[in-house]
Amino acid sequence: MAKKKKLTPRQYIHAIVQVAKVTYKAAPLAVIVQLIGAIISAALPLVTTYFAALATTALAEAYAGDADAGNRAIIFVVVTALLGVVMTAWQSVEQYVSQSMRYRVEAAMSDHMYVHFLSLDFWRYDDKDTADLYDRATDFARFFPYIFDRISSLVTQFITMIAGLVALAFVSWWLSVIVLIAVIPGIYIQFRLSRAQVAHRNANVTTRRSRYMIEWMLGNQRITAELRLYNVVKHLLSLRKRLRDKDEKERIDFERKYIFKRLGADTLEAAAEVVALIFITLQIIARNQPIGQFVYVQQVVSRALGGANGFVGQISTLDEDLANLFDYQEFMELPTGNRSGKKLRELPETITFEGVSFKYPNSENFVLKNISFSIQKGQHVAIVGENGAGKSTLVKLLTGLYDPTKGRVLLGDTDLQEVAVESWHRHFGVLQQNAASYTFASLKDNVYYGDVSKPLDDERLDEALKKAEAASFVSKLPQGKDTYIDTWMEDEEGNKGTELSGGQWQRLALARNFYRDSPLIILDEPTSAIDALAESRIFKRLFADKERTVVTISHRLTTVEKADVIYMFKEGELVEQGTHTQLVEKKGEYYRMFESQLPGLNYGQIKK
Repeated sequence: MAKKKKLTPRQYIHAIVQVAKVTYKAAPLAVIVQLIGAIISAALPLVTTYFAALATTALAEAYAGDADAGNRAIIFVVVTALLGVVMTAWQSVEQYVSQSMRYRVEAAMSDHMYVHFLSLDFWRYDDKDTADLYDRATDFARFFPYIFDRISSLVTQFITMIAGLVALAFVSWWLSVIVLIAVIPGIYIQFRLSRAQVAHRNANVTTRRSRYMIEWMLGNQRITAELRLYNVVKHLLSLRKRLRDKDEKERIDFERKYIFKRLGADTLEAAAEVVALIFITLQIIARNQPIGQFVYVQQVVSRALGGANGFVGQISTLDEDLANLFDYQEFMELPTGNRSGKKLRELPETITFEGVSFKYPNSENFVLKNISFSIQKGQHVAIVGENGAGKSTLVKLLTGLYDPTKGRVLLGDTDLQEVAVESWHRHFGVLQQNAASYTFASLKDNVYYGDVSKPLDDERLDEALKKAEAASFVSKLPQGKDTYIDTWMEDEEGNKGTELSGGQWQRLALARNFYRDSPLIILDEPTSAIDALAESRIFKRLFADKERTVVTISHRLTTVEKADVIYMFKEGELVEQGTHTQLVEKKGEYYRMFESQLPGLNYGQIKK
């Protein structure tokens, strides 16, 4: 991975301005309150210190016999107490404002991130560089709602430091200079530590991803049986520990390397504070300065040093987040696959592959080579071939997820690349072997997600379940269609979900496809876990519908033999095409692939 460049001071300022702009757009009033709060939070403690020093002086004077000093002391104490009440009240208001702002900003950021991620060019989901960029952008988005709080705290600490130094200068300008010099080493050391930690984190993106994947697997009850049967649990836990140590423990080790440097910086700051206190003590003794000056100097020096340390601490926490802002911006600028173009109002009469060749991005090998064929409206087509022949890639091109490297995919007379891809997607349903399982939802919702453009239609849903051979097992579930389909879920009445078998999952996915009721159906090994009789009935219903275009990828002879035309692929090339009977009689690649499934009684003469 390329080494991340360090941010220049100008980039830091630009990053902070960008954060402020985004935050202000999401919650303008909250930003204003936060900035006012930063000033108040920095100023009030110093003002409180000033009146506390006056109260101390007045008490000393009263003790010495000044008759009016007691009244002054009471007034100063009351003012000090009132300032404390104001500070406490303000902190409560500020806490509410901060939480409200974080919610609004987090909602806006996460919405934008998900929308953009799910709109990228499809090839990016297989691209590691994009995945790394997305991980860093996600880290930034996750902590973004807290960043402005940190910036607000940064402003507060900076004002506290500067105000403390200025206030100290009223007592002695050279004391102010000594304190300023004392905080510089601590700032420098913290910056170095922060940069080292940022570089380490950016270099270990893959390490964290591997660890998170292992943690997901260890917590996924669907694969627990295999993990235990293969006795791989301890191995994965050990691997997780090594990855965690490489990421987090090594990062913490940076702190150990800087212990003595930070101790030296802290000692220098403590020495500056001692010098200031000795100086003011001598001033009180030798020049009869007010005794409250001691409290004033002690508090002001403490505030200045605390402000400096707080400022450095906030800078160090912001260092990585602001650096990742540029990753976030780079990610959000990635082009999306939602290209504009001609909108399809209906399914075209013909879908044509015209001299199509394709290779995946960052690959030199062609997966498909000079493919030409057509699919007619209402035709039932089967795509067959050994694993790796290019069948699933063909579907990706047909659906517009990828564009051909060479050649064209034509919808009627229009190149698919000139079509608004979303309008093309509305005309078909795709069912793959590993179809999506919405485990957070009920069975009914899992079917409804096939077409959410309209309100749920119960009659349509029941018909879809029937066509998918799913009605029988659904009727036996505890809550029927309202049953949750994951044992970790339960409905509002406390009814727990249930576990579905592989075949039941596939029938449910088929029902979702039937509910979609699209004119073009693309089936990629959709019934591998369904018994042969049920599969036969399902495809009989599919092929009986001559109004629908069906494209099927399957290794089962009983599925493909009913197709109007079969296209046989081998190593990315279209090597044969025709009906089932024609291809068997030809005794070519198709015959050799399905020979073991051909009934000897019907094809005995052909085999001879």
